[in-house]
Amino acid sequence: MQKILSDQLEQAINKGKRRRLRAILIKEFFQIIRDPSTLLISVFLPLLLLFLYGYGVSLDLDHLRIGLVLEDTAPDARSFCQALTDSHYFDVDIVRDTREVLEKLESGHIRGFVVVPSYFSSFRYRNSKIAPIQVIADGSEPNTANFVQNYVQGAFQNWLLQEKFLRNVQNLSLINIDSRVWYNEQLESRYFLLSGSLAIIMTLIGTLLTALVVAKEWERGTMESMMATSTTILEIILGKILPYFVLGMVSMVICVAVSVFFYGLPLRGSIVLLGLVSAIFLFCALGIGLLISTFSRDQFFASQIALIAAFLPSYILSGFLFEISSMPLIIQYLTYLIPAKYFVTCLQTLFLVGNVGKLVFINVLPMIALGFVFFLIARLKIVKRLD
Repeated sequence: MQKILSDQLEQAINKGKRRRLRAILIKEFFQIIRDPSTLLISVFLPLLLLFLYGYGVSLDLDHLRIGLVLEDTAPDARSFCQALTDSHYFDVDIVRDTREVLEKLESGHIRGFVVVPSYFSSFRYRNSKIAPIQVIADGSEPNTANFVQNYVQGAFQNWLLQEKFLRNVQNLSLINIDSRVWYNEQLESRYFLLSGSLAIIMTLIGTLLTALVVAKEWERGTMESMMATSTTILEIILGKILPYFVLGMVSMVICVAVSVFFYGLPLRGSIVLLGLVSAIFLFCALGIGLLISTFSRDQFFASQIALIAAFLPSYILSGFLFEISSMPLIIQYLTYLIPAKYFVTCLQTLFLVGNVGKLVFINVLPMIALGFVFFLIARLKIVKRLD
């Protein structure tokens, strides 16, 4: 008889737990539907970021403004001039004197200039060589300066190769480079940016929404009411996390669909594996948001902490835009604590390369470990006290 009563009591307790958790989940889902700011962050903000990274941000430089000082007007010099002007990489301003482009370079109207010396044509016929050209680039923007130098060098090498075949020049010393690009054959920076931007979007959704929602509960006083009930801490955490986990996954589906069907981002890996990796990362992001909410009971303060502690580190230290190997060693070690670092690698692998299981598995394990750490700290910090 005692065992039967004990079993019935345990069943009643479990039933009460399920009812309380179901009630919290229903409340959260209704709150999501009624709160326009939540839908704004989870739907409109990701689409806006995808639009910016798909169209507004590009690491490819086209139509660079450069000057061309054409001191030689012989056919060879004009032929090289035509090679530059025909390239879509340059917008060329042709002048006859170097002094005419110096002012434009100083004012930023051009990013560099090329000097074709007056002895350009005669030099080859005297010495059986091509005269060197001078390339001067604006070093205030180092990346652009490197682009100017490399693009002009490439255009010059292509012109030399054309001269060899058109004029049957046998004594030109040329290097024949047969290059192949894997995984992003068109060298579209948009593919690189879109696949990495999904990690930033998921960081914002998971961290910002969770931090704001819990802080809003404290501001409105509904958290105190919940603390006064028989609801356990674990039930409160699950009730807060699960609805936003579903919302985050829905947002991820929308972002992937827009990236693939609207922007043409290739998806060479498994959709199931992509969903699994996204769920694990969202688990980390929600844990960070929940942890932030334990330190802040003000929405504005929680949003600022979320941006500083989650968004900025993910944006800068994840390898999304900046190469981690080029960072100082101590910063490289710091990146191992950023979940987005592992998610960016997984996304770029699954979208651009394919199902490289070993690489994905190596990056999934740290995300799981970090997620458990975040939730464990949050669980220890959340207590049923109102002080």
